[in-house]
Amino acid sequence: MNHWDQFLAPYKQAVDELKIKLKGMRTQFEQEHIHSPIEFVTGRVKPIVSILDKATQKEIPLDQLETQMQDIAGLRMMCQFVDDIKKVVELLRMRNDFKIIEERDYISNNKPSGYRSYHVVIEYPVQTIHGEKKLLCEIQIRTLAMNFWATIEHSLNYKYRGQFPEDIKMRLQRAAEAAFLLDEEMSEIREEIQEAQVYFTKNKEQHKNARKKN
Repeated sequence: MNHWDQFLAPYKQAVDELKIKLKGMRTQFEQEHIHSPIEFVTGRVKPIVSILDKATQKEIPLDQLETQMQDIAGLRMMCQFVDDIKKVVELLRMRNDFKIIEERDYISNNKPSGYRSYHVVIEYPVQTIHGEKKLLCEIQIRTLAMNFWATIEHSLNYKYRGQFPEDIKMRLQRAAEAAFLLDEEMSEIREEIQEAQVYFTKNKEQHKNARKKN
């Protein structure tokens, strides 16, 4: 692979376009003054060193990256509540600007490590000067608690290369369970949380309007 910039350019375009589109979904909820199941959206193109590492681990030939590596372009959609994840997945299924290739539910069937998230692999058409190019992109949907755990686990994974000491592995599993319990507790008081957020937003807007008048 001698032309990484050229190879990754369509993926960068896909991430930029998808971020705008997925953030637009949140904006539409806000404009209608209803709860948005989407808290925020982030995206990235996998670094070259990570692509090479994964290709080696998964035994993927470099000339087959486009068809065999699903997460070169990656998006994350964060939710406040577990139930919001289901709504986001339903919204993605309704879209006609990309095609869903695969869904992986690591929430109902979490990994042994404790990892929880919902993955949707899509085929996204990018328009280039040479015509349309269809790319695989992975969208991860998770709660803030799930994301906190996954971010820490990912960092530790780089240090230990997947071979965690037993005490670290046990602590991570306990932390995953704590994150799960946190999500459950937040779901139990969901209505109160949302009412408080609506009150806060209205109060904030009133203060803002009052300052403008003065």
